[in-house]
Amino acid sequence: MKETFFRTLSWLHTWAGLLVCWVLLLIFFAGSLSYFRHEITLWNEPELHQGVYQDYQANTLENQLDKNQQYIETHSPAAVQRWMIDFPTERKPFQSVSWQLPPEKGQRRGKTEEHVALADGSGMISEVRESRGGNFFYRLHFDLHYMSAITARYIVGVCTMFMLIALISGIVIHKRIFKDLFSFRRDKGTRSWLDAHNVSSVIALPYHLMITYTGLITLMLMYIPWTVNTAYSGDNQAFLKELNPARQTEKAAGISAPQMQLSQLLPQVKAAWGDTPIKQVTVSYPKDQNSQVTFYQNTGKDVTDEANILIFNGVNGELEYASPHDASGASATYDTMMSLHTARFAAPLLRILFFFCGLLGCAMIATGTLMWAIRIRQKQQKRLDKGDKPSLGLHLVEGLNFMFILGLPLGTVAFFYANRLLATHFSGRSEWEIHSFFIALVAMGVWAFWGRSRRQWQMALILIGSLYCALPVLNAFTSPSNLIDNIQSHQWPLVGFDLLAVIFGCAMLFASNRLTLIAKSPVARPALNKTHVKADKTRRSELTSQSSLEEAKS
Repeated sequence: MKETFFRTLSWLHTWAGLLVCWVLLLIFFAGSLSYFRHEITLWNEPELHQGVYQDYQANTLENQLDKNQQYIETHSPAAVQRWMIDFPTERKPFQSVSWQLPPEKGQRRGKTEEHVALADGSGMISEVRESRGGNFFYRLHFDLHYMSAITARYIVGVCTMFMLIALISGIVIHKRIFKDLFSFRRDKGTRSWLDAHNVSSVIALPYHLMITYTGLITLMLMYIPWTVNTAYSGDNQAFLKELNPARQTEKAAGISAPQMQLSQLLPQVKAAWGDTPIKQVTVSYPKDQNSQVTFYQNTGKDVTDEANILIFNGVNGELEYASPHDASGASATYDTMMSLHTARFAAPLLRILFFFCGLLGCAMIATGTLMWAIRIRQKQQKRLDKGDKPSLGLHLVEGLNFMFILGLPLGTVAFFYANRLLATHFSGRSEWEIHSFFIALVAMGVWAFWGRSRRQWQMALILIGSLYCALPVLNAFTSPSNLIDNIQSHQWPLVGFDLLAVIFGCAMLFASNRLTLIAKSPVARPALNKTHVKADKTRRSELTSQSSLEEAKS
């Protein structure tokens, strides 16, 4: 405890944020990109940039199911765990079929192979490059990478709790929270960084509180498992079965049985859901006695993460499970918070707003870390002026700032370049896309070891900005369509990706130019000072003579 409550909370705010700031920056950055994970995945699959876009067609649903089922039965291996038929949605405007193979030794899930239907119905595209796409950033923001998911989620949970503490303590100590929303003083050194930190914090404060709290809620049963253990005597499977009966499917019996036609189930689906669109149809353990067929409803823009499903017996067509119409208060609250966190309900403009607020969160964390480094350097300035070396702590903080603030955008653009430049049939190409992200991040850390001056920041910003601005050019040379073609064909997800890349690149180049102006100003000052000195001397002599004249008059 400090001398006053205000100082205590100031200390808490500082250290709660700084101890985990770089992990939080990674989480916020990857989470912000996750709002467009479907669009990123689409950009990462240039084979689908032409000829596959189509709308949902309810009047031909029976014919589509028959055709897709026949295609899967003809082209899929005999031993598969699941068939999947996906219909066009707002985020994935194409129709596809896929099948999942049994997992190999050491794998949790088997490999999935997807074929995408051409819009004119003339055939399927089976050769689509392997890529994790936007799902990589989605998993990264809570599973990190190169470690077990359980370990990563505990790390993320601890960092999220620190973030929540920093936010609440920051609100309490912020005496002029509304005034500082409109206060930004340029070229004022530490004061400017503090203003930037305040503005980026306050503008998106409701978002920061919501995303942090709901982030803890999404994994609350993992962080606080004692209530479930007490109520169900440690039987976690019994709890999961009661919580979500739809996920507790029958195991394969190993006895062959004829698979019924999926289109025969449409009358029952229509009786339950009316004309509501269908998002996906899956068949678990096809041609097995315990085969099950699951229909997923396209819920549209409801503020809920709950999936409305119907499960049928895959042999006789008997309805086995239907999602309840009325969920409990606790379940509805949890689903709503999940949906708020993931923004799966959001229309494009609202998703853009969430993305912008996520970037403000990145700015809030980045300005906080930069301000920390500046204050450490100011404390050591007298020693540095005498020629002493900076402390290890200053080296570490400045190096990590350089590595993460510049390395995350560089790693992201390296991920996209690897997606287009690696050979299509390269073994393990999706993993090497991910490796490219982390290689670029580590490369910035190595760069920071050799130099972190303003000139180094400027060079890095020019490099990153140029790479982002060149992404639409890369897309034009490695895809069957370019930016102009996509505008003409109204492929707005691809257009938005290219435009956002250019905007982000220009922002990096603008930041580099600002650093150039700041760096040049001290150099230009001595040349200007000579003129100013002469002017000052003349002005002083005039004032002196003027004052002497006044004294003589008096």
